[in-house]
Amino acid sequence: AGLSAPPSVLVAATEALGEHGALVGGLAAALDDELPLAARDGGFVRAGYSTPLDDQRALRDSSRQHIAGLQARYAEETGIASLKVKHNNVLGYFVELGASHAERLMEVGKEAAAERYGLIHRQTMANAVRFTTVELSELDDAIARAGERALALEIEVFEALVADVLALSEEIARAARALAELDVAAGLAELAVRARYVRPTLSEAPVFRIRGGRHPVVEAVLDDGPGAFVANDCDLSGTPAGEAGAAGGGRLWLVTGPNMAGKSTFLRQNALIAILAQIGAFVPADAAEIGVVDRLFSRVGAADDLARGRSTFMVEMVETAAILNQAGPRALVILDEIGRGTATFDGLSIAWATVEHLHETNRCRTLFATHFHELTRLAARLPELSCHTMRVKEWNDDIVFLHEVGPGAADRSYGIHVGKLAGLPGAVVGRAEEVLHLLEAGDQAGALTRLAEDLPLFQAAAAAGAANPAPAADPLRALLAGADPDTLTPRDALDLIYRLKAVLDG
Repeated sequence: AGLSAPPSVLVAATEALGEHGALVGGLAAALDDELPLAARDGGFVRAGYSTPLDDQRALRDSSRQHIAGLQARYAEETGIASLKVKHNNVLGYFVELGASHAERLMEVGKEAAAERYGLIHRQTMANAVRFTTVELSELDDAIARAGERALALEIEVFEALVADVLALSEEIARAARALAELDVAAGLAELAVRARYVRPTLSEAPVFRIRGGRHPVVEAVLDDGPGAFVANDCDLSGTPAGEAGAAGGGRLWLVTGPNMAGKSTFLRQNALIAILAQIGAFVPADAAEIGVVDRLFSRVGAADDLARGRSTFMVEMVETAAILNQAGPRALVILDEIGRGTATFDGLSIAWATVEHLHETNRCRTLFATHFHELTRLAARLPELSCHTMRVKEWNDDIVFLHEVGPGAADRSYGIHVGKLAGLPGAVVGRAEEVLHLLEAGDQAGALTRLAEDLPLFQAAAAAGAANPAPAADPLRALLAGADPDTLTPRDALDLIYRLKAVLDG
């Protein structure tokens, strides 16, 4: 259910899986349940699969039991309970007896002891004597080599299994491809059901009609569940605006609107919907009719290539040039902020010419996001250009991004507001608003001259002076300043007190 393809595709994939029972059974019988990372580590052949391998493993892993068995037999044959079988790096495994027991044993002579018990003298110590036996020497050598032999036998088993697999390599590759197809189909089907995707209609006509389109990744990371992502329509079919069912007309949409309002998300979601539709997947939308896209071009983001001598703007221009030189009528193009890396008029001029070339020469379906609101004037003479904007709501000296796309053009970019949200200092935000108001008031050249002369430093000082005016004259101080205590008569002093009280009272 997750593919826009006939059921025969799934049937063919299922048939291509083939039958591999003999190979699978052989591998299951040979390989252990827990496997090492590399064959050279050994331990991957199942116990019971190879008798010679099992013998070597038993010898390697149960050497203590073998030695303990020999020690018990030697003690019983000699009648010496204290007999021990030990090991060191010089002698290997050896039989050790206390000096008194060894002396009694050797009274019959070394040759007789060797003949009767198989003991061969190796070393005499102060308190002990050490012997070996042919059997012990062979066991010592076998134990030392058992690990190497076990690994060599496992490698032989591994090579035989590899040969069995290679003999069926074509059938296995065919089954792997079929499994991959079924895995993709199942994954897309599950996603379509879980995320409410719809089956798109593919067409040979150059249409692109999306109703209620969503960005698959942004929608997936939202925590608010279904409906949290604001869906938007998009129609790049070249339908004249005003026709029944038309979303605004034009195969070239000029999308304006504030920063953070969702322009880039809108561009990307439509490109992703086109890709999903053409790989056979359902798409995140309420409905979708898409004409075949032979090439999809994307010019988004900002990046440099300094190692090759390319600035951010140069990379932008190289990518834009590739689009303008290669896009054809069946292409889908998304362009985000062309011309932003240079001077305002240079950037506007490049963006203007790019829009004209896409409309007149490439004639492809295009979403063009920009902050150059002047480009909306092109709608008057380019019939396939349609202006759309990201809606915002101003409320209590703030703005709310609605993330909705609608007909029309934005008159502001709200960049200063975004800077405020990012944490620019209040003084910087305030000064930026003043500069913006002056530039929007009229003559830009004159405004720039006034701004250069009216430096913020002096403006701040003037503002500080206005906030702290000079104190008004104090009549009490004036009266006291005019009085000379040394020359005042008692009558004059009394009169001064009355005048001061009158000032206070009134």
